Amino acid sequence: MTVSAQPEALQSKRPAVSQKIAKIALVGNPNSGKTSLFNQLTGLNQKVGNFPGVTVDKKTGISQLTPNLKAQIIDLPGTYSLYPKSLDERVIIDLLYDPGSKHYPDLVVVTADASNLKRNLLLFTQLADLQIPAVLALNMVDVAETHGIKIDVPALQRELGVPVIPMNARKGIGIAALKIVMSQELEAVGRLFYEIPLELVPVVQSIKERFNLTNDYLALHFAHQHKNLKFLSSDDMAWFEEALKPVGFSSNTFQANETIARYTRINELLLDVVKVEKVNKNEKFSNRLDQVLTHKVFGYLIFFGILFLIFQAIFAWASYPMELIDVGIANLNELIQENFDGPLVNMLTEGVIAGLGGVLIFVPQIAILFAFIAILEETGYMARVTFMMDKVMRKFGLNGKSVVPLISGVACAVPAVMSARTIENWKDRMITIFVTPLMSCSARIPVYTVLIALVVPEKYYFGFLNLQGLVLMGLYLIGFLAAILSALLLKTILKARERSYFIMEFPVYKMPRWKNVGLTILEKSKTFVFEAGKVIVAISIVLWVLASYGPGNNFEVAEQQAIAEANAKGLTEEQTENKIASYQLEASYAGIVGRTIEPVIKPLGYDWKLGIALLTSFAAREVFVGTISTIYSIGEEENVSTIKNKLMSEKDANGDPFFTPARSFSLMIFYLFAMQCVSTLAIVRRETKSWTWPLAQLLYMSGLAYVMSFITYHIFR
Repeated sequence: MTVSAQPEALQSKRPAVSQKIAKIALVGNPNSGKTSLFNQLTGLNQKVGNFPGVTVDKKTGISQLTPNLKAQIIDLPGTYSLYPKSLDERVIIDLLYDPGSKHYPDLVVVTADASNLKRNLLLFTQLADLQIPAVLALNMVDVAETHGIKIDVPALQRELGVPVIPMNARKGIGIAALKIVMSQELEAVGRLFYEIPLELVPVVQSIKERFNLTNDYLALHFAHQHKNLKFLSSDDMAWFEEALKPVGFSSNTFQANETIARYTRINELLLDVVKVEKVNKNEKFSNRLDQVLTHKVFGYLIFFGILFLIFQAIFAWASYPMELIDVGIANLNELIQENFDGPLVNMLTEGVIAGLGGVLIFVPQIAILFAFIAILEETGYMARVTFMMDKVMRKFGLNGKSVVPLISGVACAVPAVMSARTIENWKDRMITIFVTPLMSCSARIPVYTVLIALVVPEKYYFGFLNLQGLVLMGLYLIGFLAAILSALLLKTILKARERSYFIMEFPVYKMPRWKNVGLTILEKSKTFVFEAGKVIVAISIVLWVLASYGPGNNFEVAEQQAIAEANAKGLTEEQTENKIASYQLEASYAGIVGRTIEPVIKPLGYDWKLGIALLTSFAAREVFVGTISTIYSIGEEENVSTIKNKLMSEKDANGDPFFTPARSFSLMIFYLFAMQCVSTLAIVRRETKSWTWPLAQLLYMSGLAYVMSFITYHIFR
């Protein structure tokens, strides 16, 4: 399909010559291709922040529309209409209902699924009645054609009164034409699709006068949404209550009537625009595929099979690049130590580089994890998983939409907690937020992989089943069981009258767009390295200082004691140096802190060194690896040995290996359950608007971690 020459009414008044960067908002239904379009327009020039005053993710990016013109693209949350049902959707009304805001867009690009145009046009007609300059990006025209749907684009353009650009955002088709239209200064839509009911005309007029509005439909939405508009004062709220009483204003009733009226208008509009021919075989194949993938038995087996593949891949596929990074860090340390000497060099190699190595070595595993998650979302399979799990989740006080935060929690609890905003029911949402951190996030991967490599042999069963991968999957399943059982407990504690319901639309099956997958991997890996990396390296430096110095003459005394004991036992020079390092570490500031908390953690099998790692891990779990890497590097002759070898060579007071299976599994269980993430606590506070929930999480998860670690240690001991 191609676009004919635009009618004169649709053409721009003049080229946009202002040096000011225009703000263009992308709006559309979920699964309409809005994210693909955003990635096509912005590429790598995008960033994630927060919308003003709320914690909803704000994705923005810069797009080069023409050689001389750039625009800021704002990717708004997906929504079916301007009547919000979730916190994400309320962001849209905050942005579009305040024309005086500095964030108000100059242009709105509405993405519409060409294969389901009727439903998508509901949102478009609402935006059009707000009189915002708009463009309709008619996406997935190829999918529509495979469904036997033919759209007369020039006719649709005339009916809507805005430019209509047919495209395939996934393949980049139509992007150039869209950029040309976006670079022009367009007029507002010149027609209305809905008339204000006569009984509301006086109220609408009063609202326009009080708030200095020029648009009738915007004034009507002020009446509907006044309780959710953050820029209104308490006096404004009181005024609305009085103004709406005389007309017996019922938001739900008028909203339902409006929706019926709009669909009636849309049906008339599409009569001569859309022709539907016989549905082709692809749709039948898609339906048959759904019968298998959402089957009450095979559907779950396939889903758990995919999870099994993911955890096997995290170990098997990532091993080679991890070895390369490990060797590279070791060689860099060795090169520096051979050519330089002094306290600063020690800090660089044993503090900074050791901590940095603890970050970079796990990037391959995290990249693989995010790659699989992105592919599942891109293909449309994740929506089927949500549907399948709804019946199961409801038994535990959750609903199908809770699966998205729980699965996202495997990557990171922070965005996972934020994604719970799509859950309309308050009780379901609170329970989901509370239990999501129990899912094993990517920050736990460094802890798991190091400890599993220590005590679980690298064996293969049937030629492809990796024992280490099986143990890793077991840890994830334990986390999932802990989450749903905790949800069941909360279900009996929390009381709410609000009824829960579940609505989920299946997107069409499609091949993943590898550019989107690549961008997701790059963005998430970069976030891990720079966000977690900053904390890890900073704490590694602090730890090196704390472990390298002590109060008074403690270090001198410790050295003398070590030498005297070494001479009495006839130790070699190397053994003497190791004993001096051990005594000095115990006499350092870090050793004093570790010794202080040792009595509390000793029942779990931990010593004062692990106590230091546990304390620093409360900033972020990833810090554990950097911490032990730093602690066990100090005083050793060979600073270039791998983390695994450092831990394997560690001995207890009796000269036996310190990291036994009992101690290692106890540590894994502790990190599985413990709430050791300040960022997650902060996000829960922002999402719940209360300290009660994050403090309850901290106490519950820490207590659970202590008890389960205690049991694990004594079982394996």
